[in-house]
Amino acid sequence: MASLGHVAVGVAAGRWRTVHRPGAALLPSMVSLSLLSVLPDVDVIAFSLGIPYGDPYGHRGMTHSLAFALAVGVATAAWLRLRGRPWIGDALLVAGVVATHGLLDACTTGGKGVEFFWPLDTRRYFLPWRFIPVAPIGSRMLSARGLEVVLFEAVLFLPAWLYAFWPRSTAREATGR
Repeated sequence: MASLGHVAVGVAAGRWRTVHRPGAALLPSMVSLSLLSVLPDVDVIAFSLGIPYGDPYGHRGMTHSLAFALAVGVATAAWLRLRGRPWIGDALLVAGVVATHGLLDACTTGGKGVEFFWPLDTRRYFLPWRFIPVAPIGSRMLSARGLEVVLFEAVLFLPAWLYAFWPRSTAREATGR
């Protein structure tokens, strides 16, 4: 994926959070959840470290697993608890947003699959529905093929973008209705 879809999930989750948590700030929610939605792709540094794509620590490996999403959710819960803030809902939302990354990548038309069950199982999987074109990696993203993938994702995730940025009245946002 070109990450446009991942970011769309993050901004939509940020909007949802502010609708269901009166007093939550919209922009920080959208930004933080968008960053978390692309966090699993931190594994691209593996390429520069000489770690092969198909390695458990390579691209779409352990950082795309459900265990990683759960660990990020648990870390969020611990951080929020230490700050004396409500944590259950936000920790679950964070884990869910991080987990969507692997799920969406498993719907792509290329790559080596996703290590959903790391560390218990290092096999890579795709979902039965592979309809999202795989994005070129690195500088190849700046090609006609890269633009094609970005445009496809823009259309596919348009409902999430509309939900996230559709204007709402402040009173409606505060009441969650």
